[in-house]
Amino acid sequence: MTRDAYADRCEDLFALGGFTEARKAAEAGLAELGPDPVLYRWLGLAHAAEDDDHDADAEAAYEAGLAQWPDDLGLLVSYLELCLRADTWSYPGRAARAERLKERIAVLAPAGSPEAARVDAALGWAGRGYWQDVRQRMATATADRAASTSHGDDVAEALARGGGRAPAHPEDLRAVEVAAALELLDGPGRALLRLVVRHRAAAYATALVLAVATNYALVLSGTVSYSVWGWIWFVPLLLAESRLRQARRLASERVIAATAARHAAAPEAGQAPAG
Repeated sequence: MTRDAYADRCEDLFALGGFTEARKAAEAGLAELGPDPVLYRWLGLAHAAEDDDHDADAEAAYEAGLAQWPDDLGLLVSYLELCLRADTWSYPGRAARAERLKERIAVLAPAGSPEAARVDAALGWAGRGYWQDVRQRMATATADRAASTSHGDDVAEALARGGGRAPAHPEDLRAVEVAAALELLDGPGRALLRLVVRHRAAAYATALVLAVATNYALVLSGTVSYSVWGWIWFVPLLLAESRLRQARRLASERVIAATAARHAAAPEAGQAPAG
């Protein structure tokens, strides 16, 4: 495979959240083609995105690339982003390198360039205060809820049609998510869960009324002085939501695997890798 083919594979997998797969693709490219600044950058980005335990590996990838290409802006800016995220108490050396990297990038990247914009964004992120972090987390949570609601609506529509067809393309994430949900909700023992998903708003309203009525009836009858047993009506709803979340995770894994398979098969089939 060519360098561009490996880079395209890393980019596609990284965009889908397949950080482990992107890292392995970068490692495979480096093993086959030898040192390359683009592949070192993708290797570092994939390590950094996996979790904090991979930050040292990300730093090693950036430093290996910069040892041979000290003026590569992609490596410099990516390394700067890593250093800005470093805890100054736990990793003082890594955090201190941010200033040196900023100075070097300022020389190489003129104002208005894409790299300068990335530096400004990274510095803005690093300088956020407590309330900015809170707002960012709230915005992320809102986006996650919106995506979950949209997914639930898609599954409800598919169930109303009597089930969905196989997705037209294995990399169509939204269609694969619906197919995975229908798979997890299939079977005679999950009829109640399917009903809940099809009528989520009505199910939540009904469960709330039943919960309050049950608790009130138990207290009024003298069986208990205080009751939370009524909230058991929400169990089917929680199970249904759990299935939908599981379907989204499963779909993500399947789309990542399909994307990796496409890139792996492209050279053999004589096809140009998709960007």
